[in-house]
Amino acid sequence: MRIIYAGTPDFAVPALEALVASKHQVIAVYTQPDRAAGRGQKIQYSPVKACALKHGLEIFQPLSFKDRDAVQTLKALNADLMVVAAYGIILPAPVLSAPRLGCINIHASLLPRWRGAAPIQRAIQFGDSETGITLMQMDTGLDTGAMLAKSIMPISPHHTSAQVHDELKEMGAELLLQNLSAVENGDISPETQKEEMATYANKLHKQEALIDWSKDAVILQREVQAFNPWPVSHTCLQKQSVKIWSATAEARLSEFDPGYVIDHQRQGISVACGSGTLVITELQFAGKKKTTAAQILNSRNLAEENFGC
Repeated sequence: MRIIYAGTPDFAVPALEALVASKHQVIAVYTQPDRAAGRGQKIQYSPVKACALKHGLEIFQPLSFKDRDAVQTLKALNADLMVVAAYGIILPAPVLSAPRLGCINIHASLLPRWRGAAPIQRAIQFGDSETGITLMQMDTGLDTGAMLAKSIMPISPHHTSAQVHDELKEMGAELLLQNLSAVENGDISPETQKEEMATYANKLHKQEALIDWSKDAVILQREVQAFNPWPVSHTCLQKQSVKIWSATAEARLSEFDPGYVIDHQRQGISVACGSGTLVITELQFAGKKKTTAAQILNSRNLAEENFGC
């Protein structure tokens, strides 16, 4: 098949690599426009653009498809199929219908659960026991199209979003290749999503990662894992910002106020919560590198101090 590929972040790279190595022809790559990033505000290519350049693929970077010329350019490519993975730009109906077989999306959840921008993080945050990849025929709704295939992975009690992301991006590439021939030959029976089972994964915001110590410790542990690597759960200690990178929940109760450091041992910093105790194992003070509870204990014992902003 003649395939257009659309994606932007690192999540979308393995599927593009897999398509390039397959019997199919990637005739064009769409990715978001280059943007300034970092302290120096230097222009950076998206990971997908970097991959496309490596393979000498033709690249298009429209701001959107509101421009008639952008739609006509895509139609003129005469593609059989468009594969989309975390592209980040809305595809209107004329684009969705341009390829002979339409557009299929590699989505990082088990649809219809967790449609939207942050499916990996929300699955962890809300304690889901599993997640996965759904290959979906795209329509004009937000992740509402018919499901073509799924691949499931369990979420362990200690998975971070970074770890799940890295597993799912490879799983997505595998699921795509396993089903391309069936898509080409019309051998897949699309399954309509059940609207009553749908949930929405809202976009992440930095403010929601501010730790509320009055919450249950189990909920806080999930948030720490869900918000790693961004926006990172954070709190304050003596008016200094502190990022919490890893922690575990314990059921033990205490009579102390939420945020109080019950004890500081080499294995972790035990902090009182609304219910239970959160044991912090890795944290980062403002302007410093990540460090373990054991390393901090070498210079400072945080016992009897109070976290909270």
